[in-house]
Amino acid sequence: MQIPDRFTAAAVQASPVYLDPDATVDKAVSLIEEAARNGATLVVFPEVFVPGYPYWNWTMNPVQGSPWFERLYRASIDIPGPHVDTLCAAARQHGVVLVIGVNERGRHSLGVLYNTILIIGADGQLQGVHRKLVPTWAEKLTWTGGDGSSLRVHQTAIGPLGALACGENTNTLARFALLAQGELIHAACYIALPVAPEDYDMADAIALRTAAHCFEGKVYSVVACSTISPQIADEIAGGDPEVRRMLARPRSALSGIFGPDGRPVTKPLIDDEGIVYAEIDPGKCIQPKQMHDIIGHYNRFDVFQLRVDDRPRNPVEFAAAEIITTTEEEA
Repeated sequence: MQIPDRFTAAAVQASPVYLDPDATVDKAVSLIEEAARNGATLVVFPEVFVPGYPYWNWTMNPVQGSPWFERLYRASIDIPGPHVDTLCAAARQHGVVLVIGVNERGRHSLGVLYNTILIIGADGQLQGVHRKLVPTWAEKLTWTGGDGSSLRVHQTAIGPLGALACGENTNTLARFALLAQGELIHAACYIALPVAPEDYDMADAIALRTAAHCFEGKVYSVVACSTISPQIADEIAGGDPEVRRMLARPRSALSGIFGPDGRPVTKPLIDDEGIVYAEIDPGKCIQPKQMHDIIGHYNRFDVFQLRVDDRPRNPVEFAAAEIITTTEEEA
């Protein structure tokens, strides 16, 4: 396996222009330009940055939240589509590998939304579309789960890159599936979660999960988390001071870059908007892997096996084409 060159990564911690895909994509393009100007060749954005996260699932009952689901559906994007084209053009113009979370509309139903991560190459080509496998807890009111076809590591200009959304970074088998494909750079896309139980510290949780993946796999992770802007808080609270107070809870977001020893390469950013930069040197993964390489010598594949069903799941499959093909072959 060839050792990728050193490069600068950027982890964006920002809030979207809530439920406005055009303005949010414009904001993303501006942040891509800023990151590239500061030398970044990998730019990672938060989970469902375009056009935002369905916080109402945590603060309203399902009946109250239903009109909000429609608002989100109407504000979500199509893949392929003009918003993706704009993001691809920005990646190409600035020569960056881009990872960004979006709400994706399903092609076959007005009731299907996916929590999706786009992986765009420095040449502006869409390399990957990963759909979150399991929406977390209240998220099941909004998103349909993806399938194993998108659990892929992509060969990019900065090296082999994989990506997971928020709680997926807790899924040991999903993480191992990426590591086993040669992942060296991991993009972890999160949202600020101030609505968690009182004893849950989201910033600590993000750091803990990131450290675990880096240390176990001897890889780098770039973590990008969204923030909750006053606009988002006002819209979701709707004048309720208790909800407004909840959405202002500190230590709800953390973004940063972690190395193969599990430690932050530079000081993470907590709660505030900004961009965290750090140099990534994939060569520093070599010596740690001599000690623990869980996808190589430090495993027993005669004892443990992981099988991933990577077939795309469609709502219907027609057998007529198979029958016709078989008949033609027999003829």
